Amino acid sequence: MVARKLPSLNALRAFEAAARHCSFTLAAQELHVTQGAVSHQIKALEEALGRPLFDRLANQLRLTRQGQTYLEAIGEAFDRIERATAAFDTHAARQRLAISCSPNFSAKWLVPRLGDFTLRHPQLELQLEQSERHVNFVGDNIDAAIRYGAGPWPGLTCMHLTDEFLLPVCAPALAGDGSEPTLDGMPLLHVHDRSAWAQWFAARGLTPPEWRDAPGIVFNHESAAIDAAVAGQGMALARWSLVALALDRGLLSAPFPAGAPLEKSYWLVYPEERRDDDNILAFSDWLRASFDADQEVRAKITSA
Repeated sequence: MVARKLPSLNALRAFEAAARHCSFTLAAQELHVTQGAVSHQIKALEEALGRPLFDRLANQLRLTRQGQTYLEAIGEAFDRIERATAAFDTHAARQRLAISCSPNFSAKWLVPRLGDFTLRHPQLELQLEQSERHVNFVGDNIDAAIRYGAGPWPGLTCMHLTDEFLLPVCAPALAGDGSEPTLDGMPLLHVHDRSAWAQWFAARGLTPPEWRDAPGIVFNHESAAIDAAVAGQGMALARWSLVALALDRGLLSAPFPAGAPLEKSYWLVYPEERRDDDNILAFSDWLRASFDADQEVRAKITSA
């Protein structure tokens, strides 16, 4: 068997740290070695590769184009090694499950259902991080994330949770008596801007009512628009999954049919090397069952 042809691990660690900090001095402090040792390791690595990895300018250290390409590969490899090593901490993995998701999904889908999960898995300490950004599973110490987007994503195990579409919803008192629904005189609730409602009218070949441009409420979080709809303040155009529970409980009505599926949808994502993690699998099984229950609600709404 031919041995792997790999550079010194110490040299790779020195390069990765210096590239992140753009400084030999800061890299030396992180690695608890001297600045000269870092410089020596990187020089030896450059000689082994046959090309420079840094441009050494006056008072500035900058990656070359080849250095940037090498950093991306080395950084990804180090991340995988770190995650694989962390997976050996079976006690921590058995006791703690850290999940990341957006504030909208957390407020309107996950948090109202979490009691069921904790009852089924009392041995787990569940930690929930609400964030709009895509997490770094190593740096943020997160086990799995629920991501809204056009997946799947490379390097991650991705489980599709549901197709997503927009659905007009309002308080039952505003939904009418079951005859032909209308938006005449109905305040519209917006998220970020008025474009979603404009597209909803256009997709149906409808001319927006003249009063559409009257002052209305524009929210920066979809969950707030849904809360306003529940409170009877108007009609919100919301993602189906975020209003499924309110529809099931009779807090909202859906007088109009749903739109076409959106390009983006919800996914459970986690590192590939964690695909056999019992705690993540337990969470994914619970998510799947919960979303299947939502589909039963959807069927009742669409058949009504």
